[in-house]
Amino acid sequence: MKSTASLSSKLLRIGAALLVVALTSIGLTLWISWQLEGGAAAVNEAGRMRMQIWQITSVTQANLPPAEVAALLQKFDASLALLRQGDPSRPLSVPWDENVAREFSAVEALWLEQRSQWLQGGQSADAARLQQQAQTFVAAIDRFVRAIEKQLADFTTVLNLFQFVMMALAIGAAVVMLYTGQRYVINPLAYLRQGLRQLEAGHFSTRVKVDTHDEFGQVAAGFNRMAATLQTLYSGLESKVEIKTRRIEAQRARLEALYGVSAFLAGANTVEELSSGFAQRVRTVMKADAVALRWSDEANQRYLMLASDSLAPDIVEQERSLLAGACACGNLKPDARTRVIPIHLHEDAPVRRCAQAGYRSLVSVPVRLQQRLIGEIDLFYASELSLNADETELLDALASHLASALEGLRAAALEREAAVGEERALLARELHDSIAQSLAFLKIQLQLLRTAVHKQQPDQVQTTLDELDVGLRESIGDVRELLVHFRTRTNTDDIEAALRETLQKFQHQCGLPTRLQIEGEGLPLPADVQVQVLHVLQEALSNVRKHAAASHVSLHVNKGAQWRFTVRDNGVGFDASAQRSENHVGMKIMRERAERIGAQVDLRSSPGQGCAVTLILPPYPVSAPSAATVVLLDGLRDGPPERS
Repeated sequence: MKSTASLSSKLLRIGAALLVVALTSIGLTLWISWQLEGGAAAVNEAGRMRMQIWQITSVTQANLPPAEVAALLQKFDASLALLRQGDPSRPLSVPWDENVAREFSAVEALWLEQRSQWLQGGQSADAARLQQQAQTFVAAIDRFVRAIEKQLADFTTVLNLFQFVMMALAIGAAVVMLYTGQRYVINPLAYLRQGLRQLEAGHFSTRVKVDTHDEFGQVAAGFNRMAATLQTLYSGLESKVEIKTRRIEAQRARLEALYGVSAFLAGANTVEELSSGFAQRVRTVMKADAVALRWSDEANQRYLMLASDSLAPDIVEQERSLLAGACACGNLKPDARTRVIPIHLHEDAPVRRCAQAGYRSLVSVPVRLQQRLIGEIDLFYASELSLNADETELLDALASHLASALEGLRAAALEREAAVGEERALLARELHDSIAQSLAFLKIQLQLLRTAVHKQQPDQVQTTLDELDVGLRESIGDVRELLVHFRTRTNTDDIEAALRETLQKFQHQCGLPTRLQIEGEGLPLPADVQVQVLHVLQEALSNVRKHAAASHVSLHVNKGAQWRFTVRDNGVGFDASAQRSENHVGMKIMRERAERIGAQVDLRSSPGQGCAVTLILPPYPVSAPSAATVVLLDGLRDGPPERS
């Protein structure tokens, strides 16, 4: 009869039985040990009672004060009470049985009889009688102690017996566990190992005998099922391996094709290069006879021929712009999927030029970008065709890569357009803040000149001409500064060279002596931050040239966690608290440039004491600039763009 219990339940039962027996033996052993320890303490306490009897006898014979005798009697009473009640904390307990209880009662009776005599003193009793009473009492205590020792000897015998029993149980448990392991674990594992060896040798008809329904029985049953399955599969293994090999090779080819197309799309720079190259590659991958790549307008009403490969020239020319729904091509719905469309030839449908060209099947692949239909890939075949799931998935992936690549080109074009627009806006703002102001001043002076000439005022004419000359010189200086401004570049991590070049150009233009002082150590500034710093410093120097009437200019640079640039002159200065510097064009330009890099501009001046403009950068590193700013700065580094 087969066993239905599981291996875990069998081991649990055996272990539980052994645990109960072991816990029982351990509990009895602990109890006996407790009794032995308590009995040993009781024997010690009884021995102390002997000493107390002799002390009481000695004190009584010596006729000491009754108070000392009473104290000794109270100690003996405490010892009797301790033996009677026990003390679990020591532990102390008398192993009571009939003999021990009888001897203890004899000691108590004798104590009650002689206690009053000892309490009255030794004057009425002679020493011999007291000695006789003490010996009698000690003999009673000795009999009580021997009764306890006999009981303890019995407990010791029982303890030894339990120890032998526990040793026998340990041996029996080991035998039981060995037998259990041999029968329920080792033997089934040996059968399984033998079956595995035969299975490795190619004997797929091997079966393992199952006698139980436990875990090993279930494993053996699973082994038998596996062997049966292997035996069934082995007969057609070669054909299945060949099929799997072809499928893996096809998947590898598709992945290789997808990788190649993706690499090409990533490197294409123009729409024409991208579309024509994609059409050639997708035709080669899908082994199509011809390919057409069509792009849809915003309303999906008309499809434009973006590129083609191996398609008849007359079809390309005639279908360069195809109305949606006029043919099988360009007949996509918003929820369309990749599909195979049979091409039928009808004489009354001359628009089906693909059928007249000999094509019999059309594969329509929608091109989507974020769920929006933006185009279609048409693959033409001269024979009937059907696509499997892997080929459909490959076409969808190629279409997705094409849409992403075209969107990338469009985004790059928009980014370049935005950069150019921002550059134009920057140039317009610079012209407005500098040249336009000067030209407006010159226009006003020209009107005044005409009025003075008309009224024949020679003095006013000469004054106006002088002002026109000064204004024209300032305009020429502004143009030169603007050209220097846009040619500013930083080719190294150290801004010191660019600062020296800027001061040299300023000194060459104005003839004012300059001095550069650099202190501290700090991390190099990013290139875009350096450009903005140079522009702010150039604007500060321009203000010195126009308004300061200074004889010396210095630039102090303090490197550190926060870079500081200070342009200081010894000119006429002004009252910074009374003048609204925000309305000053130069200060406005400097503050706008500083805000682009998160910096601050501090202005300090007083009449007759010159002026100091300090640019304070944020703690380094600063946040990265936007992509448009990077493109704009790259354009500025390469020089001002050409204008038509």
